[in-house]
Amino acid sequence: MAQAKNKKTSFGQGIKAYREERKMSIKDLAHETGYPADLLEKVEKDEITPPVALVLQLSRALKVDVGALDNDKTQKVSSRIKSQKKRAGSYAYTQLTKPGADKHLGAYRVTIQPNTAHEGVEYHHEGEEFIYVLKGRLSISVGQNTSVLERGECIHFNSALHHTLSNPADEKTDLLVVLFIP
Repeated sequence: MAQAKNKKTSFGQGIKAYREERKMSIKDLAHETGYPADLLEKVEKDEITPPVALVLQLSRALKVDVGALDNDKTQKVSSRIKSQKKRAGSYAYTQLTKPGADKHLGAYRVTIQPNTAHEGVEYHHEGEEFIYVLKGRLSISVGQNTSVLERGECIHFNSALHHTLSNPADEKTDLLVVLFIP
């Protein structure tokens, strides 16, 4: 298989290797995921860490298990020790469920820094999403609708709709995010 499996590679290098192995252009991948080609190029160059929704879309488009996409062997052991927390801009997330090709449900603990929004990225992916606010406040836009959720409140929606998250509060926001991908 491509270098994604045989060598120590970064996440972006792995994505590029899988894409090239499937003889897809960056434009093809953009059409398959619904994300802009310039954003995908930044992911491949490791200029940005993709949010969970984009990782899921890449997994589907490339027909590879999510776990195989996260193949930076040099950080695998240390990331487990450090609670598998990953950063995507003003967000940090920890996967709570085990990934697998036969798994359709994924749960994450997401932390959003105070007074921040994830710039330039709208989430969208097949399936459903459930978000429960553990701490703080969440502003969420799903399609054309925006809601502000407080601690203890939740939302359940069709995750194929474009959605964005932000923290309008002066304290960090902690969320439980559960994704169902058919």
